[in-house]
Amino acid sequence: MEAEKWGRRIRAFRKLKGYTQDGLAKQLLVSVSLLGEIERGNRMPSEAFLQEIAAALDVPLEELQPPEEGESL
Repeated sequence: MEAEKWGRRIRAFRKLKGYTQDGLAKQLLVSVSLLGEIERGNRMPSEAFLQEIAAALDVPLEELQPPEEGESL
């Protein structure tokens, strides 16, 4: 469940910033399939990798983090 929330947020910010999966994966030096698994919520990235994703998308990690249950966006 947690991985799904992160994945949706990563996908939304990626699209907002104009990246394709391929483009972001190349910048992060990972495969498109790995990025796809993360975005679909099938895989939870490590804290260090989340920081890399946030840096690549030029957003603070706190903004990328899914809101807690009951919190509004």
